[in-house]
Amino acid sequence: MVNKASQDKVRTRNWTFIIYPESVFQNWRDVLDNEHIQWVESPLHDKDTNPDGEIKKAHKHILVMYDGVKSYNQILELTEKINATVPQKCGSAKGLVRYMLHMDNPEKYQYNREDMVAHGGADIAEMLKPTSASRYEMFKEMTSFIVENDIREYEDLWIYAMENRFDDWFPLLADNGTFAINTFIKSRRHRIKDND
Repeated sequence: MVNKASQDKVRTRNWTFIIYPESVFQNWRDVLDNEHIQWVESPLHDKDTNPDGEIKKAHKHILVMYDGVKSYNQILELTEKINATVPQKCGSAKGLVRYMLHMDNPEKYQYNREDMVAHGGADIAEMLKPTSASRYEMFKEMTSFIVENDIREYEDLWIYAMENRFDDWFPLLADNGTFAINTFIKSRRHRIKDND
């Protein structure tokens, strides 16, 4: 077990802890907002299970991000103000935000991104940007969708993505995928026209 003196030597910019709705103080969000930091509140994890299948106690994961390093004791003081669990250092803000949704754990319940709340200017979209591998997988999905649905105009794909795939396809198209996908649609349209 880590002793108190060595705990205070742990210093990092990103910390995490858990809150339980029935025991956290009512003004907990105000207390965190008054830190004037970026922080992220997970969806309510009310469908997590223990290995024996029993539902875990409902909770939220909290990520607090500071511009400078903070000690364990400084963050412990904060968690005590709101009656949260003891803090743990966070090795990767991006990794924790992905964990809050169980994105990389398909065997676990998948929580909705819309239920995650960013505070103090935290940029969840930046932290959830797809990896190169997942971007290529999305391009593959879009290409199959274009062929299967006989998409011949980029506008049709854009509107579909905006209305039905806003969290994954749409940002990819809006940020940097337009050229490749639009070129594919044009090429496909010309080939169909030439074969008619």
